[in-house]
Amino acid sequence: MVQYYKIAGQSVGSHHLSLGILSALFGGVFLATRGGGAAAKPATPPIQASSKDEENFIQDFLKQVDGGDKKASH
Repeated sequence: MVQYYKIAGQSVGSHHLSLGILSALFGGVFLATRGGGAAAKPATPPIQASSKDEENFIQDFLKQVDGGDKKASH
């Protein structure tokens, strides 16, 4: 037993309408929950060093600090 509806001048069965609605619902849920792209690298403030050596020293220090936190947390 199929009920037919007139949509845009076409006869559409109720089973086709229900399948279309369910497909749109599950498709929307899938697209909304599939996750984003790669995580962006956290922004760090710019290093304002007076020389290239000082900038390298600061970057090396920050790498040591980040590496030390990772080792201590495991």
